[in-house]
Amino acid sequence: MTNSVVAERYSRSLKVFPELEPVAPLQARRNVSASPKSAKRPALAPVGHVKSTMMSFGNVGLYGDLLVNFLRARKRTFIDRLHWDLPNTEGMEFDQYDTPQCRWVAVHEYGEVLGGFRLIPTMAQCGIYSYMLRDAQRGLLDSIPQDVLFIDAPVERRIIEASRLFIAEDVPASRRMQVQNVIMGQMVACTREMGGSHVIGIVPQVWSRWLRRMDLDAVPVGRKFSIDGVSSQAALFNALKFSN
Repeated sequence: MTNSVVAERYSRSLKVFPELEPVAPLQARRNVSASPKSAKRPALAPVGHVKSTMMSFGNVGLYGDLLVNFLRARKRTFIDRLHWDLPNTEGMEFDQYDTPQCRWVAVHEYGEVLGGFRLIPTMAQCGIYSYMLRDAQRGLLDSIPQDVLFIDAPVERRIIEASRLFIAEDVPASRRMQVQNVIMGQMVACTREMGGSHVIGIVPQVWSRWLRRMDLDAVPVGRKFSIDGVSSQAALFNALKFSN
């Protein structure tokens, strides 16, 4: 892969993953540096009409086309923009982890999906598959290195895996920090609702700086590795210590 291709993919990724270097308006950045009270978390625009919905096979009928729109937003993000080799049909992206055991969380406004993520218990099992990090460690996935974790992949009711985390392309820079704040807050809230206390998942390398801004308690649980030019590693988040 040439350096120009890697650079292009990295540039696209910067606009997808909410963990990567939040983009704040200049005035907001000035306010953060000027006010000791807001030093831990940047000033955010009002939430307005942004909503978050956790969907499951049991309740998806209550939300009209929201799941369809969510999976289409995933396809636009991971296949059309990042060129990941993933299954898709009728404009929707999906994989073996989109089962009745998972939960889809969509952040949306007036029906438009702004971002979201997927949660799956680490005790999940569907045929030969369980959850992404564990299956990578077991050698079932080609896209993630087998030594992705320092530890044995946990299989515990209190630990939930987060994956397919994204912000939609058409979310303007001035609102990305707002949307990512909603995403992280809902990740914690939904993990607690599912009976979990911790979230495990792959995040870009700059996660430590970003997590400090969000007052999150997290530790790395895997080595750094590269996917399409983006340096990433697995991290474990404590959902019980997050305050928003």
